[in-house]
Amino acid sequence: MGKERGERILVINPGSTSTKVAVFHGDEMVSHANLPQQKRETGGGVWEELPDRLLTIREWLGGVGLSVRNLDAVVARGGLLRPVEGGAYEVTEAMLSDARGNVQGSHASNLGCALARAIADEDDPGGTGGGIPALVVDPVSTDEFDPLARYSGLREIPRRSLSHALSIHALVREVCRRDERALDGSAFVVAHLGGGISVCPVRDGRILDANNANSGGPFSPSRSGGLPTQELLDLACSGDYSRAQLRAMTLTEGGLVSYLGTDDAREVEAHIAAGDAVAREVYQAMAYQIAKEIGAMATVLEGGPDAILLTGGLAASELLVGWIRDRVAFLAPVEVFPGIEEMKALAQGGLRVLRGEEKARPY
Repeated sequence: MGKERGERILVINPGSTSTKVAVFHGDEMVSHANLPQQKRETGGGVWEELPDRLLTIREWLGGVGLSVRNLDAVVARGGLLRPVEGGAYEVTEAMLSDARGNVQGSHASNLGCALARAIADEDDPGGTGGGIPALVVDPVSTDEFDPLARYSGLREIPRRSLSHALSIHALVREVCRRDERALDGSAFVVAHLGGGISVCPVRDGRILDANNANSGGPFSPSRSGGLPTQELLDLACSGDYSRAQLRAMTLTEGGLVSYLGTDDAREVEAHIAAGDAVAREVYQAMAYQIAKEIGAMATVLEGGPDAILLTGGLAASELLVGWIRDRVAFLAPVEVFPGIEEMKALAQGGLRVLRGEEKARPY
């Protein structure tokens, strides 16, 4: 017989240069850390980092006086998996296989399910199925698109649903809980403003459409966003750039980096405060593109959103938010939530499963 379940959850959120970890007891975070991750130079990709990341998590748990025997679930950020509806998912062999195969692309978040499974399995060394749950919640590949949203304009390239679904779903739930209203019947446009930018129309708690932050929508601190197709083709066919160079130009060297040489919005704002007119115009152009995307996504809701919700690290910028608000406030009230935490959102997903409010789905 397994141990009696409580509400102590280990949360794991792997990023490109670190692994964020936290332990929650119910709704309260009782311990957390950001564990640095050294890049390996052997060219094997993020999966070479799995043993190192797993070791640092185990060492951290021991350092705070915990082991898997003190936990009731392990919840990780879900990565670029196959398209799935939002919610909590059990980590299965099929999920691990897809994550290892980078089925929709390589990203550090793909490691989350493997890290969660490895830690959780320590509670079930005999493989009897009596161990604690290993879950992912609202992975990047969450797909709730309406059929019309899948059309790109070219048969060979359907639009894919890849977004900041975790923070977007968590924010909508929080706003509905605050306002004592049901998810059903709600309608919002949510903009996650971070290193990548996702703008989504959300009805009844479902993300009906989204710009792919890697391939379209507004430019961001390091991503180019949507680009003029013919000119991009000219660059690609010029012979001056390799595929890897073009990928870097659009994913890590675009946006603010391309125009201003930095992806740090605080640095950009310092230049603006010092009178840099170029920095001001570029930063304002990013706000302009975000506002355009909000306006476009509002049309999906037919009748307008209840509110426009801004979240993510850049939502803390009063300058950027002010410019966005000036352009979109006529559509609906604008609310700003810079503090929506992915770690808390992951823990809450695990809690809903432990409390029986939501059933973990098989992948």
